[in-house]
Amino acid sequence: MTTFIDSHAHLADPAFAGDLDAVVQRARLAGALATVCIGASLAAADEAAKLAAVYPDFLAYTAGVHPHDAEGFDADRDLPLIRAHLDAGAVAIGECGLDYHYDNSPRERQRDVFSAQLGLAAQLARPVVVHTRDAEQDTADLIREAAAQAVVGVLHCFTGSRDLASQAIDLGWYVSFSGIITFRNWTDTALLRLIPDDRLLVESDSPYLAPVPNRGRRNEPAWVAHTLRRLADARDVPADVLGEITTANAVRLFGLAIPGQ
Repeated sequence: MTTFIDSHAHLADPAFAGDLDAVVQRARLAGALATVCIGASLAAADEAAKLAAVYPDFLAYTAGVHPHDAEGFDADRDLPLIRAHLDAGAVAIGECGLDYHYDNSPRERQRDVFSAQLGLAAQLARPVVVHTRDAEQDTADLIREAAAQAVVGVLHCFTGSRDLASQAIDLGWYVSFSGIITFRNWTDTALLRLIPDDRLLVESDSPYLAPVPNRGRRNEPAWVAHTLRRLADARDVPADVLGEITTANAVRLFGLAIPGQ
């Protein structure tokens, strides 16, 4: 069986409230060795921590503040709360970053909040999960500053330019692909081949962005198998080999404890 790690899933989302046990079971049966449950807000991180305690051999979790919520961020209040989650077992900071597509928070505020979380990552030597949309130059500038302080992270659900991906790779960062790459309108096969083996991750971003053949349904970690096969086809490698590669990368980035890894 092809195995993999779902490096980014929102399993604390209410969409999974009624059947999470079944979702986890299907993921295991599909080959998932672990899933990183994203705390994209402090409330979501609290819920993700509870889930990680229920599924300690399958779920890891993160804590951070998404750019959509940057306007309500209070550094004196929120940075210690993120740090407390990291002390309690969270494996990364995030999802944080910049989103100039929706602009749900002012851009200057987004940059300040992203920078604050990158600064915490530098202090604690923890990885960062980054959301970036229509904000390539500012993203590149901020992760370059963070990398100078030995911060490593992942650009998740990547749909940006090859230039931004190359800059991230040069800084030692990772790039993750979601079910978007299975969509009919995805045409950038060259980008799928650009990322070096040791900097590549896969994810569901569930409950969003279900891959073909399940597009339009609530996404779940089991379906990362479809994304992995699409990525393997583009890179001309067997899916089981790419599964091993991306699993090793997720283990390395997040410090996951996976038997046999």
